[in-house]
Amino acid sequence: MSGPGTSGPLSGRRVVVGVTGGIAAYKAALLVRALLADGADVEVVMSRGARAFIGPVTFEGLTGRPVRSEVWEDVPDGTHVTLGRAADAIVVYPATAHTLARLAVGLADDLLTTTALAHDGPLVLAPAMHSEMWAHPATAANIAVLRERGATVVGPATGPLMGGDAGVGRVVDPDEVLTVLRAFVGADDAGMISVDTGAAPLAGLTLLVTAGGTREAIDPVRFLGNRSSGRMGFAIAEAAAAQGAAVVLVTAPSELPTPTGVRRIDVVSARDMDAAVRAHESDADAVVMAAAVADFRPAEALPGKWRRTDGPPQLQLVANPDILAGVVARRGARPRPVVVGFAAQTGDLEASAGEKLAAKGVEVLVANDVAAPGIGFEHDENAVLILHRDGRRHEVPRSSKRVVAEAVLAALVAHLPGSA
Repeated sequence: MSGPGTSGPLSGRRVVVGVTGGIAAYKAALLVRALLADGADVEVVMSRGARAFIGPVTFEGLTGRPVRSEVWEDVPDGTHVTLGRAADAIVVYPATAHTLARLAVGLADDLLTTTALAHDGPLVLAPAMHSEMWAHPATAANIAVLRERGATVVGPATGPLMGGDAGVGRVVDPDEVLTVLRAFVGADDAGMISVDTGAAPLAGLTLLVTAGGTREAIDPVRFLGNRSSGRMGFAIAEAAAAQGAAVVLVTAPSELPTPTGVRRIDVVSARDMDAAVRAHESDADAVVMAAAVADFRPAEALPGKWRRTDGPPQLQLVANPDILAGVVARRGARPRPVVVGFAAQTGDLEASAGEKLAAKGVEVLVANDVAAPGIGFEHDENAVLILHRDGRRHEVPRSSKRVVAEAVLAALVAHLPGSA
């Protein structure tokens, strides 16, 4: 059986898994098994409600150590304090609406909540509840408070729920939580990014994020465009704001709602986006270029609608400004802004991404295969390869775009001046 000491991305890391009272509690066993396979040293803390759904023997059999539940256990050892202090990360999986409310208020009425209060490192929450409970303003307010304090909220996903219902509220798969932990507390010698998210790592910083696909007018009704929905850029903006950053989001046309706490600037064309980026880049500590910017545009937009009877239009295309290269060029030798580029590629992903990384001069390049089914453009999930200028690389397997966003921000933080 894999366990503490096993060589893996989380080798030597101490992770507390908090299991609360929801139908998805059985999936926590799969998460614990995956953490052990990654080399983590795992302690399981169960709420009283969790025991109604899964027995502690399951976790004791996996970890080889007793499951904790009560503050009054091992009182001389100060378990409620020592667990939180010693943990490199705490994961609450699943996190019920009741547990989220208790954590947001700062209650300390059981071992899990007291452990969380004694912990000053990464806190990862995987909500699970019925759709109505997730949509309730009270839950939304609790999530906002927890994110503001630096917690990472993963999910919930959409799918089957308890009692035959379906909708938003399903706990994410264990692999998504594992991806977050690898990104934030993974061992450096395994090629992972090591970032302590417990104290809002982007607090006091300003991020400029671009999103969406630009549109280049052919006539008053037609345009050249692409399939980008803006979901990736919006996820990065939302995650950065949750980590304490002041975020300016420059977005091409998108129907996505503006993330909480984010300043949104709407643009249409590549030239519009270039102008907006130029206007705000000097105030930014980092620029994340997640937009899909059109490389070319019609030399002149037709003043009136092109009619079918006019025959096929003869379009002369001219190059749009290279916004990403422009940001790097204007920065020059200065350490800021740190620049993260995106590359939507097909074919040999690593080779083409490496070429773009070298050509653009960015600190980090995030590449994804837009030909792969079910990810990338117009999808809620993505799988990316993160390349660093110093040669490091980090693969994020297929995950929600919020999970990918957290990994991208972790890569960015590693390049900020003064970062270890």
